Amino acid sequence: MSTENKNTPEHKDLAVGEVITNAEHFIEKNQKIILIVIAAIVLVIGGYFGYKKLYAEPREATAAAELFAAEQYFKNDDMEKALKGDGKNLGLVAFIDKYGSTKSGNLANFYAGCAYMSKGEFQKAIDFLEDFNAEDAFLGNQSKSLIGDCYMELNKVDDAINSYNKALENPNDMTTPFNLYKLGLAYEVKKDNAKALEAYKKIKTDFPNSAEAREIEKYIVRLENL
Repeated sequence: MSTENKNTPEHKDLAVGEVITNAEHFIEKNQKIILIVIAAIVLVIGGYFGYKKLYAEPREATAAAELFAAEQYFKNDDMEKALKGDGKNLGLVAFIDKYGSTKSGNLANFYAGCAYMSKGEFQKAIDFLEDFNAEDAFLGNQSKSLIGDCYMELNKVDDAINSYNKALENPNDMTTPFNLYKLGLAYEVKKDNAKALEAYKKIKTDFPNSAEAREIEKYIVRLENL
């Protein structure tokens, strides 16, 4: 009994034609749904670019301009006006309330944390520094290190150690040796001399050219002689 050869060109052409016909029927039957989906995609894409160009980018520019006055007060060590404003320009706290979602608003959290720290209001400093999301590893390390300093001032040594360790997650020659030094001091306060010694020795071995390495030998000798 003969069987149809499904691999013949005629059969292949028939199969392709059937697929095309089925696709055409599907499109005709679901045309409204397909158009709605396409329109939704266009609206989402258009909405995103419209939001970015017409709202987000102009808002970023406005925020950067409005932050300028508070930044100048901060750089001139006038922390009261930096935080609360001068009556005409926004201080950092009000600026964050208004522009917290912008890049400048994020940076203002770092400024505000430093400002409150200089005023001795350490818990407020922690709150603002923890809201700061650093894209730059250096500033990220610095903010975590400052949080550790604040916890030390509040006698929360375990929290300070945790923060100093976070500040060591992205090592670099500038901040890491000093953070290791502060970590060692925190462990000494906790009477954990073994871990303090470990931190000090890491400065000596991993960062021998740092300023901290020049002085660290006496800390190592002192702990080793205890």
